[in-house]
Amino acid sequence: MGASVGATTTAGLMEARLQLPALNGLRQAGSAAMIGRLSVFPANPSSFSNVIRAVATQPVKPDTSSEPKRSKVEIIKEHSNFLRYPLNEELEAEAPNVNEAATQLIKFHGSYQQTNRDERGIKNYSFMLRTKNPCGKVPNKLYLAMDSLADEFGIGTLRLTTRQTFQLHGILKHNLKTVMSTIIRNMGSTLGACGDLNRNVLAPAAPFMRKDYLFAQETAEHIAALLTPQSGAYYDLWVDGEMIMSAEPPEVVKARNDNTHGTNFPGSPEPIYGTQFLPRKFKVAVTVPTDNSVDILTNDIGVVVVSDADGEPQGFNIYVGGGMGRAHRIDTTFPRLGEPLGYVPKEDILYAVKAIVCTQRDNGRRDDRRYSRMKYLISEWGIERFRSEVEKYYGKKFQPFQELPEWEFKSYLGWHEQGNGSLFCGLHVDNGRIQGTMKKTLREIIEKYNLSVRLTPNQNIILCDIRRAWKRPLTTALAQAGLLQPRYVDPLNLTAMACPALPLCPLAITEAERGTPDILKRIRGVFEKVGLKYNESVVVRVTGCPNGCARPYMAELGLVGDGPNSYQIWLGGTPNQTTLARTFMNKVKIQDLEKVLEPLFYTWKRKRLQGESFGTFTDRMGFTKLQEVVDKWEGPVPSSSRFNLKLFADRETYEAMDELAKLQNKNAHQLAMEIIRNYVASQQNGKINAATPTT
Repeated sequence: MGASVGATTTAGLMEARLQLPALNGLRQAGSAAMIGRLSVFPANPSSFSNVIRAVATQPVKPDTSSEPKRSKVEIIKEHSNFLRYPLNEELEAEAPNVNEAATQLIKFHGSYQQTNRDERGIKNYSFMLRTKNPCGKVPNKLYLAMDSLADEFGIGTLRLTTRQTFQLHGILKHNLKTVMSTIIRNMGSTLGACGDLNRNVLAPAAPFMRKDYLFAQETAEHIAALLTPQSGAYYDLWVDGEMIMSAEPPEVVKARNDNTHGTNFPGSPEPIYGTQFLPRKFKVAVTVPTDNSVDILTNDIGVVVVSDADGEPQGFNIYVGGGMGRAHRIDTTFPRLGEPLGYVPKEDILYAVKAIVCTQRDNGRRDDRRYSRMKYLISEWGIERFRSEVEKYYGKKFQPFQELPEWEFKSYLGWHEQGNGSLFCGLHVDNGRIQGTMKKTLREIIEKYNLSVRLTPNQNIILCDIRRAWKRPLTTALAQAGLLQPRYVDPLNLTAMACPALPLCPLAITEAERGTPDILKRIRGVFEKVGLKYNESVVVRVTGCPNGCARPYMAELGLVGDGPNSYQIWLGGTPNQTTLARTFMNKVKIQDLEKVLEPLFYTWKRKRLQGESFGTFTDRMGFTKLQEVVDKWEGPVPSSSRFNLKLFADRETYEAMDELAKLQNKNAHQLAMEIIRNYVASQQNGKINAATPTT
């Protein structure tokens, strides 16, 4: 009746735990491709590579002697009436929190339940809301609404994320509906920002008028629409069933409804997701050749526009299998880079993406969420088998992957031409946290000039559609609020990222966002000590746990929380985000960072090749050699002068500056550079003001 895949003894099968992932909502009834497929997973996750599957031509009776093993979340999803129950009841209850099932379901609606871990004793519950902004696009109306909501119902800050969205923290349960409905009625959404489904779709945030950029952004929006939940539960809960949504492009509706190759659940409110949705989160990014502002290789699906010699988009290269999350000291979990799947013509991209999603939906593990991401399925199967399975849903063969140029990281900070006569201005925001004077000034500018906004995957913000006449007054106002042009910002800060971590993230093991400013100052101090120039930098990313929200495994120097005030150190990523870093050291205490970084940076300065980045250098040198350098370190060779002659003409000035710097937890060089930069900025602003005629 069936053909087994792989050589496995009957005894081996008896020892394994039988799981039937063909649950209600996983596969449509009657599909010839799906009938009788079952999966056998080993009881021990460490033997994941030995998972086998059997395929039969007729339905197989399951062993009913024991309940098939599924994670709790799978059962919650199945019984939820498409993400409604029991969340609808829990929202009406007087308690400040919701129960376990509702906690899981509200993620699909774009929210996480949290407590303030700085406060001991009674738990003070609140909710984090995350928006869904394909390409990072934020209409003027929505930005102003988010700014107001942060003050009225949140903690007074807006948090920009690494997936081009907003996060609002500190929302109380009884205010959730007000906040959600306000976002919805102001051209926004939180639907699918969290949970086991497609998350926000990334695309380059730059508002260029180039054909390839516009096509990439349009494609990202279409993919986001294709994979948005359809049951209406979101609108039932937050706006009493009122469907407040714009008309979908006909090509999206057509692709969603197409069931030519058995992708859909006929008659289901969720034609693609069914009752079970996906095994875990799913991430998609779209970009153009060379532009790796989106960390393309870290996504489940990476889509790259391919154009002809005239710049006209013709189709797409597709990468699959990227993902960052892992668990400490469990080698069967790991970060992974996407790999080439193939090329499709432009008219097929929605069908190809849908086929990939359905392959993961029907084959990704649902027994152990630790191994449920698509990267584990591809690692187990191999790319050839995965491609073959996807092609069954796609109905075609993938064409060969097209050759691409080298990737570059692009931040789009500073002033740029849009290509339509207007300008855009990219602004660096440390760790994506908009607060205080910066927040007030941004609102005033965005409101006064009626600007639209784009959020970047590097936690920064872009002001769009700026008239040339506005450039000078905007530059002055932004500088006065601390939003400086990139040449006045420490290069270390420009590429650094951190997740929020403590105090609100329940998964955080140690600090990330709150600790990163001091970490970057200390790294700059090490640079100065070993003689590295101010304009030299490394990509630093910090997370409070190994889940990797700030993508630390792509950094040249990644700090991943692995205990209280302790970090795992990862080295070897590259500035263009194309190489996976590796673990260098475990459990390095925060107070001991210099003991590790000083010998590493000193050795890089002394032994690097011309133009060699820090990440590439550490990979070339090898970790064994670098560990020896760290273990034997006794300090850099003393220089003839203890103060920087480029800045300080005499020792007295240096010592006076050094005393002042210590009061601010800085060194003399840092404080001097800060004073010089502020002075230059103020002088430029003065010239601008003097040159601006008054009326």
